[in-house]
Amino acid sequence: MKRPHLVFDLDGTLVDSAPDIHAAVARMLAEEGQAALDLATVTSFVGNGLPKLVERVIAHVGMDMAQHPRLTKATLDHYNAASSDLTRPYPGVVAVLSELQAAGHVMAICTNKPVAPARAILRDLGLQGFFSVVIGGDSLPVTKPDPAPLHACIAALGGGPVIYIGDSEVDAATAAAAGVPFALFTEGYRKTPVADLPHDVAFSDFHALSAVLADMRLV
Repeated sequence: MKRPHLVFDLDGTLVDSAPDIHAAVARMLAEEGQAALDLATVTSFVGNGLPKLVERVIAHVGMDMAQHPRLTKATLDHYNAASSDLTRPYPGVVAVLSELQAAGHVMAICTNKPVAPARAILRDLGLQGFFSVVIGGDSLPVTKPDPAPLHACIAALGGGPVIYIGDSEVDAATAAAAGVPFALFTEGYRKTPVADLPHDVAFSDFHALSAVLADMRLV
């Protein structure tokens, strides 16, 4: 039986990138004469892509929303300059990706992070060799939870059975909209209780992912 393709979200799923996102936001705010936000607040804004994150920052601190394009560019420039300084894979990620690749799974990334920093993080953390396709938040005119990015990822993989692995409300909604089985990593950036998110299986430890996937109907 052919192994299903595995499509992963990036932020909050494979890597804890919130510290570098927080640092980029802090640098942007400092340039605007604003105090830094705490890590938990910035992390709560993650999930819908950088432009939406910056929109939420602007609203939170009471800045002029007309400055959104300029502040988004400033934040992205800061982030691109140091997108992996503080970012790390979650425990067990490298080992399980090696295991899954050796077992014959073809893997891809579908993230709302722009493609350039997504690829930079994969490269800097030694993860790029696991993924044949990377679809980012600027790859299409729409972002997750619209199913189009996940559909594009599946098409680039050549079609066939797919399991999507993510950590958030956005990922759960994307999988549901695309009609794709969903494995929920519970230790990422979600805000909703696990029981309230649609998912086929849930896991809290990457060391258990292979066994979790084996319980899914496509494996």
